[in-house]
Amino acid sequence: MHRVLDRAHRILFAALSLLGLRGQGRVLHWYFDWWHRRPDPWGLAVDDYEQSKYATTLRQLPRRRYRRILDVGCSEGAFTHRLAAAYPHAEVTGVDISERALARARTPVPGGTPAPRFARLNILTGPPEDRFDLVFCAELLYYLGRHRHLRRACAHLTRAVAPGGLLVLVHPWPESRRFCAYFEAVARFRRVAEHVEPDSARPFAVSVYEAPAADRTEELRTAGPGPAPGRDA
Repeated sequence: MHRVLDRAHRILFAALSLLGLRGQGRVLHWYFDWWHRRPDPWGLAVDDYEQSKYATTLRQLPRRRYRRILDVGCSEGAFTHRLAAAYPHAEVTGVDISERALARARTPVPGGTPAPRFARLNILTGPPEDRFDLVFCAELLYYLGRHRHLRRACAHLTRAVAPGGLLVLVHPWPESRRFCAYFEAVARFRRVAEHVEPDSARPFAVSVYEAPAADRTEELRTAGPGPAPGRDA
């Protein structure tokens, strides 16, 4: 039943992408604001599966000193606040398309953990203003539908990663391989770690990519997103 629902979910959002970038952006904004009419609609702060996924994600990170961290599609900030607690010396930012979600994300968390910064962003229409040495994108890319829209969002994600920085993708397995293909074949990001959790109720993969060095990153930025594997739907 879960696979049937997932399939229906993909078909719905593939259809929405036929509206074009502006139309799809407006619908996604409405859709996520509607879901967030009540707090934590997916149980991201309390669900055992989500907590296990967060812990698994953090375990895959190379040991580095991360100064600036970005969580794309942060919802109400459950994982973003966890990042702030794990890296108290870093500047942590969460971005999302839903204003309702962001309003709840800005609520201080008890315990004295550093407060992340939150801002509204539609990854389809533009990249974040700044660049970060650690960027997360989890459970987001399958909402974008057609390859053309996926390419655009992925290009904006690559521009958010500082030269030599890391991009972490967390998506259902094996669907995650389709999302990873852009970064491997077009953006030339190098995969430095990958963990597949096949035995959970909903298999997922955590894929960690390193951005090219400064000279190659500048070349990609000026060249644009280019083609991606596969055809537009």
